[in-house]
Amino acid sequence: MKAIQRFMFSAVVATMLFGLSACSGMSTQEKNTAIGAGVGAIGGSVLTGGSTAGTIGGAAVGGIIGHEVNKK
Repeated sequence: MKAIQRFMFSAVVATMLFGLSACSGMSTQEKNTAIGAGVGAIGGSVLTGGSTAGTIGGAAVGGIIGHEVNKK
């Protein structure tokens, strides 16, 4: 059981590192959009008890808000 937990932890860390490296060429507005979509998806999922529609709706609203933050 410990080996599986260690493997899963390593897989999560590797995935996070790959995900963060994908953001290196993004503009500030693109980063804000991605962060807003992620936070919105989590919020939508929590507020609707994990429904797919709530998660997608939250991601859409969060992405729009993140896109408009600090817009020139």
